[in-house]
Amino acid sequence: MSLRILGIDPGLTRCGIGVIDAAGGRRATLVHAGVVRSPSDAPIDRRLLAIARGIRAAIEEYGPDAVAVERVFSQNNISTVMGTAQVSGIALLEAAERGIPTAMHTPSEVKAAVTGSGRADKKQIQTMLVKLLGLEAPPQPADAADAVAIALTQLWRGPGPVALDSTGGARTSAQAVWARAERESRRARERSTSRH
Repeated sequence: MSLRILGIDPGLTRCGIGVIDAAGGRRATLVHAGVVRSPSDAPIDRRLLAIARGIRAAIEEYGPDAVAVERVFSQNNISTVMGTAQVSGIALLEAAERGIPTAMHTPSEVKAAVTGSGRADKKQIQTMLVKLLGLEAPPQPADAADAVAIALTQLWRGPGPVALDSTGGARTSAQAVWARAERESRRARERSTSRH
């Protein structure tokens, strides 16, 4: 059974969207990578509306089993943090309204999950995405690649720092599907090994 994850790299000008399907055994395939844009000269309410519509359209088109959003971290530029936080809230709300489990991951968690190092740069992440997903080139622009990396992090690491349910971390249907796929893959490998 396949598991589909929508990763979101929140941003007010460019919000990255990445969709992957689990293929079992830590393998995944890229379904979609892109960005939702809002005009930087528009009023904040119109910009947030544009982003909300884009996220909503992605959720409705791709029907993810879980949505993962990059967790906002403190930067020097407070206006950038505010916009990113507002977009994060929209993404979480759009998923919650549809009953889709959500999680958040910090940038360092994403880097560590994809490259093995929490200090990796964007180029290293993009290089690993090409290898891990069997792509000819990394998703463009960088916001889209970041969103794909966030989706992969959710696929491999599970709930992340934000619990996926009100009980504080019980397994969701999405996690259960992934765990079942992992078990089936492990059993198949064991059967194959025992025959040789």
